[in-house]
Amino acid sequence: MSLTLIVGGARSGKSGYAQKLAQETRLPVTVIATAQARDGEMLERIARHRAERPADWQTVEEPLQLAEALAREAGPRKCLVVDCLTLWLNNWLDELHARHYPDARQRLLDLLPKLPGEIVLVANEVGLGVVPLGELSRRFVDEAGWLNQAIGQVADDVVFVAAGLPLKLKVTPRHDDYSD
Repeated sequence: MSLTLIVGGARSGKSGYAQKLAQETRLPVTVIATAQARDGEMLERIARHRAERPADWQTVEEPLQLAEALAREAGPRKCLVVDCLTLWLNNWLDELHARHYPDARQRLLDLLPKLPGEIVLVANEVGLGVVPLGELSRRFVDEAGWLNQAIGQVADDVVFVAAGLPLKLKVTPRHDDYSD
C-alpha cells in the first residue's frame, strides 16, 4: 500500500501529476471525484477533467461519504485517485453538513492508513495567501490546512506542485526501492 498526498495551488498541475502517478502504477484506476456541479462553470470543469482521463478509468462521484467510497473501492491491485480533498471539505462546511464534518474527517483519517493498494489524494494548499476576511472563509482555510497536515503525517509521500513541477516534501523509502 502506498498513500500519496499531492498539494498545490489552483491550476498548479496537481490533477495532471496525480494522473501521471496513477498511470505509472499500471493498475486499474478509479477516480473518486468530490466536485458537485452547482453551476455551469463547475459543470464545464467536471466535463474537462473527465475528458482528460484515460477511457478505461472508472469514476465514482462522491461529494460527502469519502471514507465509505474509499473503503468500498480500494483493493490490493487497484489505484484510487481522490480529486479533491478541498472540494470534499467545502461540501461539508455548508450550513446543512458542517456539524458532521469532524466525524467524517476522523473516519477518513482512521481509514487511510489501513487501505490496500495505491491511493493518491489531491488537495489545494490554500494557506499561502492572505488571511481571509470572512469567518466562513477563515474556517475553510484553517480546516483545509489542518486536514492537509493530518493527512501529510500518515501519507507515505507528500508532493507540492507549482507551475506543473513536483517538489517532493516527504518520501518514504520502500523495500522494493533498494537493490541488493
